[in-house]
Amino acid sequence: MDRGIASSAIQSFVDAVEQRNLGVHSLMLVRNGILVAEGWWKPYASHLPHSMFSISKSFTSTAIGLAISEGRLSLDDPILSFFPSYVTPEIRENMGALQLRHLLSMSTGHAEDTFPPMTREPDGDWVRIFLSMPITYPPGTHFLYNTGASFMLSAILQSLTGQTLLEYLQPRLFEPLGIDLPTWQSTKSGINLGGTGLSLRTADLAKFGQLYLQRGVWNGRSVVPEAWIEEATRTQVSNGDNPDSDWNQGYGFQFWRSRHNTYRADGAFGQFCIVMPQYNAILAMTSGTRDMQGILNAVWEYILPGLDAEPLAESSQTTADLKERLAHLVMPFPKTLAVEPITAARISNRSMQFEENTLHTNEAFFTFEQDRCTFTVRDDKGTQHVIHCGLTDWIAGETSLWFPRETPGTVRIAAQGGWTNDHTFVMIWQYIETPFRQTITCDFHPDETRVSIQVDQSFWTEQSEQLHGRLK
Repeated sequence: MDRGIASSAIQSFVDAVEQRNLGVHSLMLVRNGILVAEGWWKPYASHLPHSMFSISKSFTSTAIGLAISEGRLSLDDPILSFFPSYVTPEIRENMGALQLRHLLSMSTGHAEDTFPPMTREPDGDWVRIFLSMPITYPPGTHFLYNTGASFMLSAILQSLTGQTLLEYLQPRLFEPLGIDLPTWQSTKSGINLGGTGLSLRTADLAKFGQLYLQRGVWNGRSVVPEAWIEEATRTQVSNGDNPDSDWNQGYGFQFWRSRHNTYRADGAFGQFCIVMPQYNAILAMTSGTRDMQGILNAVWEYILPGLDAEPLAESSQTTADLKERLAHLVMPFPKTLAVEPITAARISNRSMQFEENTLHTNEAFFTFEQDRCTFTVRDDKGTQHVIHCGLTDWIAGETSLWFPRETPGTVRIAAQGGWTNDHTFVMIWQYIETPFRQTITCDFHPDETRVSIQVDQSFWTEQSEQLHGRLK
């Protein structure tokens, strides 16, 4: 390609993440300011937002940098100065040395992440919980990844401005970059979570990376001060000495240093915005994986060597082949039977009635058609949930059924299913604005029906829930 990266390098990267089952959902590669490759693994799509998880931290850092440039605060400000009403002699003794820079660099001195105690008290005062957590090490001397510290940055900004992070960043960052309709989860008291909870499209994430690569300048205008980008992305604290780990290369202000003199924003399950200054390139990805290092290894193994300093001579056919490949990416699905077994006709439209269970599920029905089935579930409140499941392709919809956490309302889903043997029907439910996926395995036997719900990717339990019942 004439952008200085061979199509074969991108092809090899796509081959690797698929063969290694790394669960990548999307990618966008920008080189020399030009988009050179993009793709979404169906049912993920370019118009859909995706949970960013801890990439949120880097946006929080950006907000703090902007507030510093506006003279609202400084790196040396004591944390307690923002929350005078909380200060007691005990809190002052514990937190008196903690400064803004320590929150930013994850060097607060805590021995444990302060965020889990916050989430265990969803109706609680999270600022008070943080200020009550004991500090073990002198601030600035000990790295600990601490999402509670990122929340405190959000709380500080809101205490200063009267705006949430999202509101504050809207005119300063999101609007200049053309990032439409970002969302950010909040506490019950209305504070954006800071360390997590932001949802964006892959293209929005790529814009953020490109802004940092361009040292804060967008369309000729300075959006983020260059001095802040320099501070935020250099090593502020050491975080390990394993040369083969991208989590041991140093930590900045809510940004990770990476191997090969790069840096990144990253989030749980493989959300990445990798900035490669010496190659004038950025790579944005969303994923659903436990092997985040595996994805980075594939980037260094295939993408990085392909970033040539000079334009490359390459056949138009090779470029066309890559474009075609990226346009037809599909998430893998278990191997299924070519012919529908007679079991489908036997169970179609018959009631599966379940024993008492923790999923509060009373009854379910399957209705099979030529290219799809309809799975209808009735819960113990009498609510009916309907999932349309493709037999040859994904079918998109919405549901609140069996999502692996409590959530208000419905979530977007895409479902596909098939018979893996003559008595077992398997559905994959992909929650297409998140990394999360569930595998629903239905075993039909003459005297029993078993439905197993396996959470394949989530923060929550990966153990199966099982429903036992009979066909009526």
